[in-house]
Amino acid sequence: MSTSSVDEIPDQSKDLFTQDGVLLKNCVGRPVTDLNSIGMLCIVQNADGTKCVEWRPNDLITIDSDTQDQEWAVVNTVGRRQRTLSGNMTSDYATLRARIIKIPLEELKTFKVTRNNQQMQFSTKQGVWQTTFYFQHGNAEIFVAYLKNHVKTAKTRHDRNTYVVVEPNVESQVLNRSFAELDIFTENTTDVVWNLVSNFKQRPYETTLEAFSKLTDIVYYGNEGLNGKRDVSEEVADLLTKSMSAMEDATTITKNEEYEVVSVKPTLPPRPCIPRGTPLSTEKWDALQDKDGRITEVEGVKQLIFRGGVAHSIRQSVWKHLLDYYPWQMSHSEIRAHQKKKTEEYFSMKLQWRSMTEGQESRFSEYRDRKSLVEKDVNRTDRTHPFYAGDNNPNLVVLQDILMTYVMYNFDLGYVQGMSDILAPLLLLLGNEVDSFWCFVGFMEKIASNFDMDQAGMKHQLLQLQQLLMFASPDLAQHLAQKDSGNMYFCFRWLLVWFKREFSHIDIMRLWEVLWTGLPCANFHLLICVAILDAEKDVLISKDYGFTEILKHVNDLSMSLDVDRILSTAEGIYHQIVSAPHLNDQIRIILGMEPLNMANSAHSGNSDRQEAGTSRTQTNGNETRTNGNEHTGPFGQDIDEVMYQIGLDMNF
Repeated sequence: MSTSSVDEIPDQSKDLFTQDGVLLKNCVGRPVTDLNSIGMLCIVQNADGTKCVEWRPNDLITIDSDTQDQEWAVVNTVGRRQRTLSGNMTSDYATLRARIIKIPLEELKTFKVTRNNQQMQFSTKQGVWQTTFYFQHGNAEIFVAYLKNHVKTAKTRHDRNTYVVVEPNVESQVLNRSFAELDIFTENTTDVVWNLVSNFKQRPYETTLEAFSKLTDIVYYGNEGLNGKRDVSEEVADLLTKSMSAMEDATTITKNEEYEVVSVKPTLPPRPCIPRGTPLSTEKWDALQDKDGRITEVEGVKQLIFRGGVAHSIRQSVWKHLLDYYPWQMSHSEIRAHQKKKTEEYFSMKLQWRSMTEGQESRFSEYRDRKSLVEKDVNRTDRTHPFYAGDNNPNLVVLQDILMTYVMYNFDLGYVQGMSDILAPLLLLLGNEVDSFWCFVGFMEKIASNFDMDQAGMKHQLLQLQQLLMFASPDLAQHLAQKDSGNMYFCFRWLLVWFKREFSHIDIMRLWEVLWTGLPCANFHLLICVAILDAEKDVLISKDYGFTEILKHVNDLSMSLDVDRILSTAEGIYHQIVSAPHLNDQIRIILGMEPLNMANSAHSGNSDRQEAGTSRTQTNGNETRTNGNEHTGPFGQDIDEVMYQIGLDMNF
């Protein structure tokens, strides 16, 4: 382990994986002032091919606003080393760079994950934990998974939280030497062979023999090309990959005197195909109200909306309840009084900015900047839609007035680019300025963290999406990580405005009203992302798309997505996840479920009436029963029973 100066950092290093929000808790030989600093933990490949774990303090994180559309700016790390600074700037930059902690993977001996997977310790010297990090956003599970792609590890027998970095076994070392003597690879033989040997799959013995038969042909029947040899690296690599891939599935546990290597790949249960229902109709909506207009079965209404959305004829009424403008339990007369009060409140706030004089505005730079930003955004929001098209469109004036009034309503947040995208469909449907404003307020309450200036809310969601994708589709998650896309930044636009730019106006209304129900779990919008990516998985992997191609492909999906198919797939993925026997607390928390540790503690008094190792949690009024031996759904039943329950909900 070492700290680095400017000259020691190669120019062309490459981040293979990054995780932000990582606290430096301890580091042998570091000044006390560096401790408890926040930074980014990375797996880095240097220009010479070596790899290391690298921690960078937040001082080295910048927002690249020049190379990206400001509307979708995301946080980037300083990936290239700057050598053009001069004077004090060079000194300051060198000081910052010297604070970087680097742990070469070739020197790494052991690492340990503790404190509910949130603390990670590294050691390059036997018996001494030299560096300790604390993961503030989530835990270290994803980082460990990516680290295992680059080093061979084994859990120690005496401490299941400690991983030992092991060297390739004797057989692989002999294999390395054999290939070196054959001189059939054009690159480093150790890297090629060890990478192949560490990726086993199916039909191990037959295809292994096939691979070595090909090598025998090369040795005994001669090679062609330069120096009497031809380049067969791709052909041999393909054969070895096929052969050794299946050995991973065939191998479960390997033991020696000090530790055992466990290589079990947990799998999800089959994904149920869940049909979409019909929209909530006018007749059902009326039937669910008492004689005074109160909604008597709120959860039942939400279930119907989640299953099929809302008939367009009653959207204006239903949305006001879903967005907390109208409380569910209010009668018709109470709603009229409530609306009158909210109308007065709206125009009072609107008057505050409309009555501002030019002199006041000239001395109020923050307000002036926000007003300018609103005007600029409104003039480019949904201008191709007839409702907002053309010059001097009065609907654009109303759109601007609502956004300016929101600035006065919530001046701490103010206006951030992207908010006009959220408001436009609301005004299009509701037509009324006051109703649109208060529904916009309700929507913003649900997604306000998307617009934090430090983007902490967005980064946290991207991390949660990364964790869900790793659990639901690890092969796709690993491919994205290998292509510098593991940070999920290409989903930034999806999350920021809740897919507004990916669907037509009609489809985004259906998607939003389903998401507003909060069913079937917390963060269902993240499972929508997983569903979209799952549908594109074969293309992304088979075509070996890199960072640029992934970004372009995802952007090109706009306006070509089937909203009902995606909703059905997302719900199926949800049932897969909650029925998985290896469901962990990290994923449970993301989905709004009670952690197993808490559930076990809460029900310990009833252990004599429950099977050992079983826990129960409550999510959205439905009980989840999980253990290590059976697949259960969110209703405490197997998938068939879940489908039966869904059928009942659809006929509510």
